[in-house]
Amino acid sequence: MKVMGMAVLLACQAWAAAGPAPIRVEGGQLAGVVEDGLTVYKGVPFAAPPVGDLRWRAPQPAAKWQGVRAADKFAPGCMQAMGGPPPSGLSEDCLYLNVWTPAKSAKDRVPVLVWIYGGGFNGGATSIPVYSGEKLAKRGVVLVSIGYRVGVFGFYSHPELSAENPRHVSGNYGLLDMIAGLQWIQKNIAAFGGDPRKVTIFGESAGGIAVSMLCASPLAKGLFHGAISQSGGSFGPFSKTPSPGENMRVLADAEVSGAEFATAAGAASLKELRALPAEKILEAGRKQRGMAWPIVDGWVIPDDQYKLYTAGEFNDTPILVGYNSDEGLSFSGAKTPEDYVAGVKKRYGPFADRLVEAYPAAANSVPKTARDLMRDSAFGWQTWIWARLQSERGKGKAFYYYFDQHAERTPGSPQADHGSPHGADVAYVFEHLTDIRRPPTADDQRISDAMAAYWTNFAKYGHPNGAGVPQWPAFSDRTPTVMYFNATAHVGPVPSEASLKVLDGYFAWRRGEGSQTKAPVRRR
Repeated sequence: MKVMGMAVLLACQAWAAAGPAPIRVEGGQLAGVVEDGLTVYKGVPFAAPPVGDLRWRAPQPAAKWQGVRAADKFAPGCMQAMGGPPPSGLSEDCLYLNVWTPAKSAKDRVPVLVWIYGGGFNGGATSIPVYSGEKLAKRGVVLVSIGYRVGVFGFYSHPELSAENPRHVSGNYGLLDMIAGLQWIQKNIAAFGGDPRKVTIFGESAGGIAVSMLCASPLAKGLFHGAISQSGGSFGPFSKTPSPGENMRVLADAEVSGAEFATAAGAASLKELRALPAEKILEAGRKQRGMAWPIVDGWVIPDDQYKLYTAGEFNDTPILVGYNSDEGLSFSGAKTPEDYVAGVKKRYGPFADRLVEAYPAAANSVPKTARDLMRDSAFGWQTWIWARLQSERGKGKAFYYYFDQHAERTPGSPQADHGSPHGADVAYVFEHLTDIRRPPTADDQRISDAMAAYWTNFAKYGHPNGAGVPQWPAFSDRTPTVMYFNATAHVGPVPSEASLKVLDGYFAWRRGEGSQTKAPVRRR
């Protein structure tokens, strides 16, 4: 009897060491690993490697494989020159996704949260430790993170590329990667116990901007059912000279920059450009900053997103959107009041005086009141107008937040007026407070618990409310309430609303008589 008991024990240990049974997706069988009660699959191909002749093409289906494919480590991040390489390294072969699932069988139908990383559309990777999805998955969602092309590999337009495309467009390959990932999820997530009818996309910075773009792209229709944007939104008008909040160029302008890039890279044709090593492409890209950003091509992004929403042409889902209290701390460059005023006059023209009054500098410094102009141009106005348009034009409700959790500031110090900088919210959402680089306080833990609960509730129910967290009212012009994350989760008014209205006047002017470029031709 003891011998039989020992045999059973050894068999169980061997099964546990072998990991979970393989699952089948459209490409073949996958073997994941068990980690702390979850089943985790890393480095799952959702598209063919975009290399060789597939460089600067829409993602193609991944090849099928024989046998069981190990899915136990992150794939390399996509080629990029911004910052240091991610833990998994870099490669052009980078179109892979990762899954953390709490499901015990394919029948469980667990809601799905899909992470889209930030990095200014020039960097980022799924293997960055703060994006690890186990904490959120343990709250009852399947967490998926998608790799997508960035920089010149992800957002490059050229006349020859447009000519070879049946739609006569080029660029936006990174967005097409995200769409391909979402299509793969619709076809395959049930195998992981996920519910393809309950998919919520979420992202921060460029990832949040991409979420906004996917909400306006007809190519993404039906691929998700909720959208969360952290420091995102893309509702500014077209521009020939992109600035924060007005980053969108039209295809014709992007093609001119693309031709100049090819010349700088020493390539006389598209064929020569595709033949260049990836490192040579990166080197040429370093000399032409600001080129790598999504564009209004008339197909993936049909038009000015503000106009699309006004016309009711968007993917109508509930949204949860917000930004950080001191985004300008990460981006504002003016060191003196004189520099600040000169910069405002250069960019905002006839609205400069009104905006300097709405976002004033001090006599001898550039305080938060002035930095908030950059915050609101790039993030605050984008979020405010998005929430307003969704509540006015859509059936899905809008939930609006303001993140202001940070270390205590010493009164009278240079940091006394510092709020929460760009990106500070990510560690709280993913519940990786070791990333805030200081001992977390009880307030930090309380905010992280609340945000993770709200985000996962939103994925489950289409709204953030549930047991253990304060009630979060939906936003509208009639009830303009915002959830503040500062020591506690509590509701309050729209931050800097009077200043936002001045900025709104500027954007309306830029869309009208201050317009810099004509609308693209829609290519549906």
